[in-house]
Amino acid sequence: MDGDKKTIGYEVLFRDGPNNTFPEIDPELATSRLLSDHFLSTHYKTLGDHLGFVNFPYKSLINRIPTLFPSESLVVEILEDCEPTKELLDAVKEMSELGYKLALDDFIPSPEWKSFYPYISIIKFDIKLVSILRAKTFMRSVKKLDIEFLAEKVETHEEFNQAKAAGFHYFQGYFFSRPELIQKKSLEPSFLTVVSLCKEISRQNIDYDAIEQLVAKDVSLSYKLLTYVNSSVYVRTKIQSFKQALVYLGEKRLRKFVSLVAIASTEENSKPDYLYSLSIQRARHCELIYSKCNIKQQIEEGSAFLTGMFSLLDSLLDQPLDALVEEMPIGESVKSALVNGEGHLGDILTLAIAYEKAEWDKVTQLASNISIQEDDLSESYDEALVWTTELLSVVS
Repeated sequence: MDGDKKTIGYEVLFRDGPNNTFPEIDPELATSRLLSDHFLSTHYKTLGDHLGFVNFPYKSLINRIPTLFPSESLVVEILEDCEPTKELLDAVKEMSELGYKLALDDFIPSPEWKSFYPYISIIKFDIKLVSILRAKTFMRSVKKLDIEFLAEKVETHEEFNQAKAAGFHYFQGYFFSRPELIQKKSLEPSFLTVVSLCKEISRQNIDYDAIEQLVAKDVSLSYKLLTYVNSSVYVRTKIQSFKQALVYLGEKRLRKFVSLVAIASTEENSKPDYLYSLSIQRARHCELIYSKCNIKQQIEEGSAFLTGMFSLLDSLLDQPLDALVEEMPIGESVKSALVNGEGHLGDILTLAIAYEKAEWDKVTQLASNISIQEDDLSESYDEALVWTTELLSVVS
């Protein structure tokens, strides 16, 4: 993210299922498979206008593998274990002249890299390895060069603020998904209406009359619904009633619409945009995990979707999650999963989060607990990414 917490790119990491993590395969093979199987298919589509940061080992760099891919959407990360040889320098010069952005990953200042600086666009500092103060000193020493700096492993808003003050341009880490401020305030009626809507659209058989009554309570929601439907290229005559609009949408598009409105209803300008898309993506991922595991009979239809969607509410509303869910009209199993990670829903949510963070040992154990296959888990994640991207592109 940039200093305004707007997403500028994603680091695209290789993973080959819970049981075959990166350290177990050759780095060159990992990069090749990442680019061919993922960067050119699912992840490339989901990048949109954002940059894709991809790690390239030494051999891939000297063989100019990055030049096989479009320069405008790719940031070539030079791994920290690469030797600063003349051979590598020649490759870096050539790729820089071709218009590729090159980044030094997990950089630790060293004189051997000085000749590379004129061709480097971004330097990434892991602030757990190189202190913000030391990084600041280095940034000052090369301020005449056209280099931008990225702080990695930014876990708290305090670290974000410190790194920003030190002169970093970009920030990577989980600080964006943690509350900045914890305070007690009541939920607005309009938000509770949206929660009730989410509960209704998560049912197997949608009750359009119940949804119509909920929509009619909120002027803003009513306006968004009619605008969304009437903006469709397939509408020949303007739709005037809520019921007509709901029936026209159908179950699939209605669920998409409510999902987006639910997240957007919590929006504040200070919140990172990625929080909203992550909430929707996680909801869909949890739903797909539920559909593929062997515990369906013990979970109410739609509960997994709600659990994923509301799992970031504490960060979106800057309130304790336990206080939020207490006021929400959702089932006890969803509340227990959100607050304490309990039950089968808790397992599904924890698994989804572990997969997002590539915590493979944890993923392996949790996947075994709920009897979901590795391939199904991987496919579910990719499908959730694509589903979210399509949803946001259609409604934005």
